[in-house]
Amino acid sequence: MTTAEDRNFDPITEHFVKKVYGGLKGEIRLAVLKRDLKNAVVELSDALNRPLRILDIGAGLAQLSIEFASYGHHVTINDISDNMLTEAKLNAQTLGVKDQIEWLVCPYQELDLRLNIEAVASFDLILCHALLEWLAEPKQTIPFFAKWLATTGVLSLCFYNPSSFVYRNLIMGNFNLLNNPDFKSDNKKSLTPNNPVSYDEVAGWLTEQDFVINKVSGLRVFHDYAPLKRGGHNNPDAVIEMELRYSEQAPYKWLGRYIHVLAKPNKQ
Repeated sequence: MTTAEDRNFDPITEHFVKKVYGGLKGEIRLAVLKRDLKNAVVELSDALNRPLRILDIGAGLAQLSIEFASYGHHVTINDISDNMLTEAKLNAQTLGVKDQIEWLVCPYQELDLRLNIEAVASFDLILCHALLEWLAEPKQTIPFFAKWLATTGVLSLCFYNPSSFVYRNLIMGNFNLLNNPDFKSDNKKSLTPNNPVSYDEVAGWLTEQDFVINKVSGLRVFHDYAPLKRGGHNNPDAVIEMELRYSEQAPYKWLGRYIHVLAKPNKQ
């Protein structure tokens, strides 16, 4: 299966790590995701009375799944980029869990052949964060999730919000860009995806595969729209606190640069 159109960040790993994971943006991202996932992981682990089987697809630095491994859960981490997983392994080594994790460097489309089905028939938690918008055929991920997620499991799906691109450029006055239907980011350097999918699209795909959405949050619902620091924006802790507060509330969550969805199979 070809993945020629899927984005691989090997050539710009250092830039990607700095822009996506570094600084306050990365801290906000982790704060919201951790908040959303904390109760789900605890509830699953308590209900099953065992460590969870976790799969992180397109994991990048895999900060969350590495942390879950440090709590004793069984974690499989995947990414198409060998450079990204090299960085992730350094983080895992720091926590002393590198050798406890299964590392799979390949396109997610090859996971059906690479996953150790003798050791695990399905996963209790599947993480897929900031991958859909970089795929040529993002809809094809949903049947994969349905196949590999346990009937009692949870899917954590985070993806770029195309409405945020429009809104931010309205604020910045980039009307010429919005008026250009052929505009495409520089796919060699830019971290703005050219093929984002809307929440309505993703929700429809999940419904088709018999998933039920239990929670929706927005990541960075105001931070990226405030280029001038003043007042509370000068206090990173206060920014994170306010991002957490409004990330769950409509209409603000729908302005998030990314949308985070927690979903479960309808069979539960």
